[in-house]
Amino acid sequence: MSNQVSSGELLFVKSVKDGIPNRDPLRDSDARRIFGEEDGRVSLSDVSVKRDVRDYALTKYPEGGDSKTNYVFVRREEKEEGGRKLLGRKGIADKTLKDAGLDKQKDKRTALMTASFDMRVFGAVFSVGGENFHDTGPVQFGWAHSLHPVESKYVQGTVVLPSADIKATEAGEETGKTQGTIWSTYMIPFAIFVMPGVINPHLAQKTGMAKDDLELLVEGLWKGTLMRQARGRGLQKPLFLLHVEYKDPLFRIGYLEEYVSLEPGRDVWLSEQRPTSLKEITLDVSSLGDLLSKNQDAVDTARLWLDPELNLVGREKIAADVQKI
Repeated sequence: MSNQVSSGELLFVKSVKDGIPNRDPLRDSDARRIFGEEDGRVSLSDVSVKRDVRDYALTKYPEGGDSKTNYVFVRREEKEEGGRKLLGRKGIADKTLKDAGLDKQKDKRTALMTASFDMRVFGAVFSVGGENFHDTGPVQFGWAHSLHPVESKYVQGTVVLPSADIKATEAGEETGKTQGTIWSTYMIPFAIFVMPGVINPHLAQKTGMAKDDLELLVEGLWKGTLMRQARGRGLQKPLFLLHVEYKDPLFRIGYLEEYVSLEPGRDVWLSEQRPTSLKEITLDVSSLGDLLSKNQDAVDTARLWLDPELNLVGREKIAADVQKI
């Protein structure tokens, strides 16, 4: 069986509670609003989603796996000697190649592609000293946009511990900062996001991305989203993941995200009765099922992951089309 990656598309839907996975530094770390205030939708960049996948791969294969080919290049790494010092691109590259046993190879690009899962999948821009290469990743994600208008909330709190030591005078009076500091942030109470992705087999051949990398990618999308739990990023949950492979390496349906919709509609999300939990929303994939059925002659395989708690309209249709294909 061939280990080469086929032309394909991904469609990923996830929910977020009580946080913002990808903030806008130009808006005081509020949610990103590509469509503007009147439209109401908020967005997440592909960087945040790739980070989830990378962190999952780092957790599953901290030492690159048995094959020493699943290292993650874009990561935070501290120098082991000489104090706490973050490694730059050269330091990360040298350490990765040494750990993978490829530090003697003269072709650093090929060696790094062999060792680094994220380079093979997402590509890389590397320019250190006399080594320069730029490889476009075979997997490209679009922005993840909310399927409804979102109102972010500004919240504040206090840190229990003071930022400096408290000193007592001879009279017993305490001096210094006796209270914790005040923090403030923006958050999203609840939102549903949809994100498209494409897989280019021609670029996969250039970077060396194989089917094993694809399996780690989809696993990282699903399980990595569950694993990324932090107060600022919110509690995230994967709901729907579709992977479609095409027979023709030059074929692609495109814009799969336009064939899913959310209930209730816009008016409810703009009201005071906006949904705040998964049980209050329904994802409609009926049009997506019709689209797959219409293009079934071009589709080789299709795979589907579903959260069992998700209310789904068109479940039978989409499941039938995936099974039929």
